[in-house]
Formats: sequence, structure tokens, C-alpha cells
Amino acid sequence: MGRELPILPSAPQVPQPTAQDTYMYSRVFCSREDAPPLRLLLDFLKSRGQIPLIPKMDSAALDDWAWLHVSVGYNRERKPIQLFCVRDRGSYQDMYEDEKAYFLDRLSVFDDIEAQLCREHVTRARFIITTRLVKGDITEDGYDFNGWLLEFFQEQCNGIVQMDGQGFFSPKGDLIVDMVDISSEIDTI
Repeated sequence: MGRELPILPSAPQVPQPTAQDTYMYSRVFCSREDAPPLRLLLDFLKSRGQIPLIPKMDSAALDDWAWLHVSVGYNRERKPIQLFCVRDRGSYQDMYEDEKAYFLDRLSVFDDIEAQLCREHVTRARFIITTRLVKGDITEDGYDFNGWLLEFFQEQCNGIVQMDGQGFFSPKGDLIVDMVDISSEIDTI
């Protein structure tokens, strides 16, 4: 008869990003001076019935206005959503300027009033919040959670939401500038 070994539960392992992962990006172009501290975001998510999963941080880091990146999980079995903040000054200023120039260029082909409003928002943006989701790992709950993240920054920072492959959205969630991805062949014409 074999010896009985204790069975110990293990914590669920969140798969790490791999070279094969493809990502979806969404952004909020924010005109407020500074991004709010992460504690306000976490409180907002909790008030909406969400349970944000973040790495262990000291309390001062949660109250810091100058944060750059954090992973926010919505389910222990899924990869977290990566949340980035690039500003018009300091670290990653070059990324901020590149993103801003890219979207101003993409918006320049539209001549309607909605696109003009989007261009004004992008031009006035002081920082850009970007969420990065792993396409093959995201669930409906993850999309909803990402929506709460975007809503928080849109409301708190006078922002406008942009989602890759879709376009820019009004504060009510209506697509106002349709920017479906165009092939690189068309972009070079």
C-alpha cells in the first residue's frame, strides 16, 4: 500500500505574456493636469462592484500622482490588464508625443464636427491612459472591467476614449469617429 501524501492547494497561476500574445489597446486622452492616484481608481472600481487585483504596493505608492504603469487584474485565472500613463512631461514624454501625433494624423482625414471635437481633445491632452489587453485571454468580464477603467479616466480627467480597430467614443459610449483599421497599403497612398 502506498503512502498517502497531503494534497496542498496551489494558488492559481496566471500565465505570463508570451511572444505569441497579441494585444488590444484602448486609450483615454485626458486634458486634466495630472492623473489621479491609483487609490481613487481602486475605490471607483470597488464602488461599481468590481474587485481589482493589483500587485502588493506600499500605501504611499497608491496615493502617488506620478504613477506610470500598473497591472490590474479582474480574474485570478486571466492575465491582468496593463494600465499605462504617459504624460506631456517627464518619463515617456516621447511616447506621449508619438501617440498624440499619430492620432492627430489619423483624425486629419475626417472633416465632420465629431472628428473636430476629437482632434481638440487629443490636442489638449496632458496625459494619455492606455490599457493593454491580451486578445486570446480576455473574457466578457475583462471587457467590462476595461470599460470601467476607461470610464473612470474619462469622467475624472475630462477625457475622450479611443479603441483600436473601432475609433473614438462619446461620453455616452457611442462611436462618434469610426476608425476601423485600414491596411498599410492604403495608408501609403
